[in-house]
Amino acid sequence: MINIFFIKDAKKYIGKEVTVKGWVFNKRSSGSIVFLQVRDGTGFIQATVLKNEVSVKVFESVTNLTLETSVILIGIIREEERAPSGCEITVKDLKIISIAEDYPIGKKEHGPDFLLTHRHLWLRSKRQWAIQRIRNQLINSINEYLQKESFIRIDTPIITPSACEGTTTLFAIDYFGEKAYLSQSGQLYLEAAIYSFGRCYDFGPALRAEKSKTRRHLIEFWIMDAEAAFTNFDEILKIEEKFIYYILQRVLENCLGEFKIIERDIKPLKEIKIPFIRLRYEEAITKLQKLGSDISYGTDLGNDDETLLMNYFKQPVFITHFPANIKAFYCKRDNTDDKLALSADLLVPEGYGEIIGGGEREGSYEKLLTSIKSHGYKIKDYDWYLDLRKYGSVTHSGFGLGLERLVSWICKLDHVRESIPFPRMLERFRP
Repeated sequence: MINIFFIKDAKKYIGKEVTVKGWVFNKRSSGSIVFLQVRDGTGFIQATVLKNEVSVKVFESVTNLTLETSVILIGIIREEERAPSGCEITVKDLKIISIAEDYPIGKKEHGPDFLLTHRHLWLRSKRQWAIQRIRNQLINSINEYLQKESFIRIDTPIITPSACEGTTTLFAIDYFGEKAYLSQSGQLYLEAAIYSFGRCYDFGPALRAEKSKTRRHLIEFWIMDAEAAFTNFDEILKIEEKFIYYILQRVLENCLGEFKIIERDIKPLKEIKIPFIRLRYEEAITKLQKLGSDISYGTDLGNDDETLLMNYFKQPVFITHFPANIKAFYCKRDNTDDKLALSADLLVPEGYGEIIGGGEREGSYEKLLTSIKSHGYKIKDYDWYLDLRKYGSVTHSGFGLGLERLVSWICKLDHVRESIPFPRMLERFRP
């Protein structure tokens, strides 16, 4: 008998006796036969219980099993073409660990509010299981690519004295009598780290107090920020597109079963090629106006504009050279037009819009100081950041990737709330 066994490896053990530890998520019976659908976290398998092959006590307990009851079962793995996994277990013995009460989530249609209230249980569904496994693969691939490209992980602080992405979305906290904020991004700290490590990234939660109820926004989300020394605007865009292409290939290679569960048509993902399309901001505005948007030059792209644009394009698009006054204070200005920022948003197709924002950072002390003042920020909050321009400043660039938006696109989710295990939204922070 195999003592350590995971359902995902079932095909390796055909004809052998195994012990499965898991939960019963479905059951049907036909007189002397009971079919159990069992999961163990790694996969799903059907367990067949034949009345004449188990004890009376075991068959009686199986007959009375409730959904989500935890069990340990012993049985033989057999090949079965009709089974979704290609095999099943013929049960010899079964032990109940804990009988579940009447499970509140059934096969009937439930509204989003009910499911979010029961998120701690909703995670057990096949669809949610598959989405979170795809998320896990994306996380692994992000780390793989960056490490392969000589980026070192640097963990940046969650509590900060100043803003990175504007002051209107900051969560303020009391830090032992002094005002502090929850981090929006670790970018500024990564810029300090490049002078030691050359290329670095962080990967962790960020919080923005955005009073938004769109399908793309969360209050708490995960972001990967990367910064690279001796890297200009054009070079960072090339890094970004190779980065996205790499993680896309990895998830297509390793998550076909999960894509099948969530019924995601992966053909549009397979058709994505590099290099990605590049569209200057002014060109994007003209294109949007032709597509029916009422957007005007000098306005940042809204969710509806991004959706409109990316329902038109079938490939990811870099929107570049935004007006500097609608971008962050640290963005470097274009040498040929000081009113434009060397910044870029990467929009993805099927209407999903922005997943990456980035660009070249201002390397001049004087220009950065002027920008900080023009934004009305306190110099003392950024004195350490200004210091970086005093001691060996170099051309450097970076970008930030929103994990939940990436997951939403890859899985083609209707709402970002399904992309994270426990979503935090404007009117919900429980469970």
